[in-house]
Amino acid sequence: MTITTAPSDAAIHNNKPFAKRLRVVFAGTPEFAAVSLEALINQQDTLNIDIVAVYTQPDRKAGRGQKLSASAVKEVALANDIVVEQPVTFKKSSTEGMAARQTLRSYQPDLMIVAAYGLILPIGVLNTPTHGCLNIHASLLPRWRGAAPIHRALLAGDEETGITIMQMDKGLDTGDMLYKTSASIASDETAASLHDKMAELGATAIATVLKDLSHYQAQAVVQDDNQANYAEKLVKTEGEVDWSQPAATIERQIRGLTPWPGAYTFLNGQRVKILAALPINTTQKTDKPAGTVVSVGRKAILVACGQETGQPDSHGAHDEQLSNTLAITRLQFAGGKPMTAEQLCHGNQLNDGDQFTTESK
Repeated sequence: MTITTAPSDAAIHNNKPFAKRLRVVFAGTPEFAAVSLEALINQQDTLNIDIVAVYTQPDRKAGRGQKLSASAVKEVALANDIVVEQPVTFKKSSTEGMAARQTLRSYQPDLMIVAAYGLILPIGVLNTPTHGCLNIHASLLPRWRGAAPIHRALLAGDEETGITIMQMDKGLDTGDMLYKTSASIASDETAASLHDKMAELGATAIATVLKDLSHYQAQAVVQDDNQANYAEKLVKTEGEVDWSQPAATIERQIRGLTPWPGAYTFLNGQRVKILAALPINTTQKTDKPAGTVVSVGRKAILVACGQETGQPDSHGAHDEQLSNTLAITRLQFAGGKPMTAEQLCHGNQLNDGDQFTTESK
């Protein structure tokens, strides 16, 4: 499905711009959202908007000292003298939720822009702004609805992803799509690098829509629920490597979970973080058991993985097996600093024949 990336000259001519500046409320929490907020603040005159309030999650304890820490969005808002609201709920069944709804109404918003806010917005909130609520979602909907679209795209081996600007409804990322823009996923892409790419793309996308909001809302496209899948929230245990999996799967796991929760394994009962590995582009094989360190070399540490059946060729036949070794380039032992393969090659912390295992073994 293709959504027009920009209105035609005729469409712009036929769509009258809003006579007054739109009163915009922005809702978001992490750095992904902060990038869009800062971009919108800098373009308020160009986009004919006024950001009248910013909503973000309450301050959380963070770091070793467990001190209260403001969200990235709050820091941007305060730096630009924009009022910040941090409700804990919008549920009308609670006194706090009803108060939060009243506060939102008091800003008389024309539009609410939401990006990784982390708080459920009931239908009563979605209907408060004159033009509703727009969501900046980091996937090409309806693929990867949900909390972790960037990570899931990498873990699944997707070759592209993107940003969808969506008119929010009561479902989970089910609203009509106003605008989509795609980006390729590089073979060495990590969740961290793809996050930064998507954050910048999201900022550009929302600005594009705001330049002619009436056009994009009039041309909104309904999502095909039959094509939808869900990007479930990450849990820490997803980082544990199962060496019986194919090398390509494990390599995606390392990239898709960097920096959090990170991929890890165990050596003699001690946790070892796997920080980086080379893209899978060889067919080197071994008869060693899965998890065995085949060789500790200066360029990479080769570890045996599970077998993977190849794709059928033009005659319908299958390659018996594809690559079943993973080339690790950086590791970190418990209590130590990150080390390159070359550093490990010159030390004695890892040797040929060592066995990486799961925690239960």
